[in-house]
Amino acid sequence: MLRTIVKDGRVSLVAAGAWTAARAAELDLAINVLEFPSPAGTPTEIDMRGIEAFDTFGARLLQRLVQSLSARGQTLSVTGLPAPYAGLFEAVGRASEMPAAAILVLTWPQRLTRTLRVQFSSVGCDLANLLNMLGALGVAVARVAKRPMNFRLTSTVHQLDRVGWQAVPIILLITFLIGAIIAQQGFFHFRKFGADDYVVDMVGILVLREIGVLIVAIMVAGRSGSSYTAELGSMKMREEIDALATMGLDPTEVLILPRILALLVALPILVFLGSMSALYGGGLVAWAYGGMSPDIFIARLKDAISITHFQVGMVKAPFMALVIGIVACSEGLLVRGSAESLGLRTTASVVKAIFLVIVLDGMFAIFFASIGM
Repeated sequence: MLRTIVKDGRVSLVAAGAWTAARAAELDLAINVLEFPSPAGTPTEIDMRGIEAFDTFGARLLQRLVQSLSARGQTLSVTGLPAPYAGLFEAVGRASEMPAAAILVLTWPQRLTRTLRVQFSSVGCDLANLLNMLGALGVAVARVAKRPMNFRLTSTVHQLDRVGWQAVPIILLITFLIGAIIAQQGFFHFRKFGADDYVVDMVGILVLREIGVLIVAIMVAGRSGSSYTAELGSMKMREEIDALATMGLDPTEVLILPRILALLVALPILVFLGSMSALYGGGLVAWAYGGMSPDIFIARLKDAISITHFQVGMVKAPFMALVIGIVACSEGLLVRGSAESLGLRTTASVVKAIFLVIVLDGMFAIFFASIGM
């Protein structure tokens, strides 16, 4: 590997074998046990004619040996290095002589500016992905409208069963509890002012206009939106979506359109059922906790609400379903070939869908207030 020859007061090193990363332990040991009996300033040479292989690790090790001897006041000259390896040794030498890159220290305004720039860029990419998905969905709808035989009814019914029928129990339970909690808190605070009757107004208007559709949309985003992202992401990882495109099938038409149509049908139905469940929960609490009979609760509810409040809540549902479906499917198609990417995209799908649902609800609130509804 490496041996020392002393002749006439001169020290010569003779290298042999493979100077590669696979022999790293042996090379390090051979260099560490080297002894140089000659005084400082004595020229020393290393003969590299006997090496069998040479890679970047070997070149760096040889360069380190030259530098260590130079630090001790001895000069080491490399001789006999085969031509194919000489260029590598010179390149490693030039790289080792390059100054280290300066560490860029940013002030807090610069860090803030960089962070904002990255965040705005990310938001722009997200909007572009959503618009791209919306456009692809529009093209798929136009294609299906032109050739209705291509519409996948079986897949749509299956997705409708998953996101609609199977979600009914949990939607009814959660909205029932939400309605009961709103009524209980209303009676607890309004009773101080002798305004128990206005609890019915609060429950009816909040549930039909805001809370009912918002709670159901958030639950659907967490339940069905995450499922869509995980399914499409897994198919993307296994290259099943690429296989569909190879077979001449449009993945948007085959996979995404049935899922979004199922959401568009299921979410308004779930919102209606959830609103009724929340009103029932509020009425039950009004009877058990507030001492208000069911007949009085229903009569007061008829006076407090109108068909307008019901229409406001139901109009929001399809738009929220479209947002949830587009976000979930677009995030699923962005999954790369790792489990970590799948988890990150699923989390991002739920967070973005809930955020956009709340923003959309606020925009609808401003719109309906401006037109007097």
